[in-house]
Amino acid sequence: MRKIRGLIVFIQFSISVAIVVFFMYLFRNHAHKVIKIWMSVQMYFLGIKLEQEGKLDESCNLIIINHQSMLDIIVMEHIHSRHIAWVAKKEITDLFFFGHIIKAPKMISVDRENKAGLIHLLGEVKDRLQKGRPIAMFPEGTRSDGTFIGEFKAGAKMVGNKYNLKVQPVVMFNTRNIINSQKMEASPGVVKVVYLEPVQASKDTSWYEDTQKHMKEVFEKEYKNYVS
Repeated sequence: MRKIRGLIVFIQFSISVAIVVFFMYLFRNHAHKVIKIWMSVQMYFLGIKLEQEGKLDESCNLIIINHQSMLDIIVMEHIHSRHIAWVAKKEITDLFFFGHIIKAPKMISVDRENKAGLIHLLGEVKDRLQKGRPIAMFPEGTRSDGTFIGEFKAGAKMVGNKYNLKVQPVVMFNTRNIINSQKMEASPGVVKVVYLEPVQASKDTSWYEDTQKHMKEVFEKEYKNYVS
């Protein structure tokens, strides 16, 4: 059943991407409204229930989240009221069809293989911040298998320190079990979202390393409860 549902989810998502991209290009000044409607539909269609712990501080202008599944983005977009600017790999932006989901709402694309890509990233982040958009990043740089949080890459630390950003760490749990795009499997379920206390990015502190440790501890505790 998970395979069948996964196929249905993939077909539905692909069709909805085309529709959403069309409307975002058509109504360029209302891309965020289009995204919010789309995410509400996805949450309902996927049968997602939310369990939230802590408090989301929407005054934060950098959100860092552990990454397991495309569902991480769907859930965060559904919860957050502001027009988030996600940082995505250039490989996704360059995709013939799905790349427009990054281009149309003016998300941020970064080429991790190019040193000039870091300069481009900082410029793009500055532009979005000036437009009042919070930045969202996956500090691990890639997806985990849902059983751990990987080591953080330097990108989010660099962005936070450069612009002295107020950071909202978020730990998501169980998104990989609900949607596994690699295996093309899906099932309804509960996503737990834990909001850690916001931290202030600064070159003079170990905020990034401390946040990584805290996020890992929270995830490991939740995972032990899940498998026990």
